[in-house]
Amino acid sequence: MSDEKTYISYNNVHQLCQESAEKIKQFKPDLIIAIGGGGFIPARMLRSFLKEPGQPNVRIMAIILSLYEEIINSDGVEEKPGTKVVRTQWIDYNQSKVDLVGKNVLIIDEVDDTRTTLHYAVSELKKDVEEQAKAKNADPKSTKFGIFVLHDKDKKKKAELPDEIMKTGNYFAARQVPDCWIAYPWEATDIVFHQKMAEKQGNDVFLPSNTPEQ
Repeated sequence: MSDEKTYISYNNVHQLCQESAEKIKQFKPDLIIAIGGGGFIPARMLRSFLKEPGQPNVRIMAIILSLYEEIINSDGVEEKPGTKVVRTQWIDYNQSKVDLVGKNVLIIDEVDDTRTTLHYAVSELKKDVEEQAKAKNADPKSTKFGIFVLHDKDKKKKAELPDEIMKTGNYFAARQVPDCWIAYPWEATDIVFHQKMAEKQGNDVFLPSNTPEQ
């Protein structure tokens, strides 16, 4: 992985969501599940572009997953890719009244890096579908899952996603990128510096392919 940071601006995130929305509309999501914290802002942005006249907004539910890893610091601790996913927040189905059975569920995260977190999210949500379907004597296969990420890193993944997502066109990545260090704006402690770096690298504004140059 490259040690140089690639700075992504809020403008760029907004436009990646806008550009991806038309393809995602074909999936017709009934529910969005955002993986925190990186999936929260793209999920909210994307929902605006998925809104159809006369139809309610797609509901967003939040889950938070922690992928434990060691990070290099001033003492020289060696970085180790995270392998253990732990839930820190999940859907309270009783309180939220969320029924996954028969729904098109779109899972959103900012980046598909090792794919470990996405694999965990899909696997655990499918278990929830099985339980809900059994309780109402329904077919769990009536639930369809899709995934949207801003960036898919071109690298060997540590986990796989089911064919029902990967081979049906229900995996949406706005951009495939090299295995680089991506700095997202919601991680910034100095957003002015972050924005300047995004502009310097040309990662601030782009023209979608269907937008004519002015």
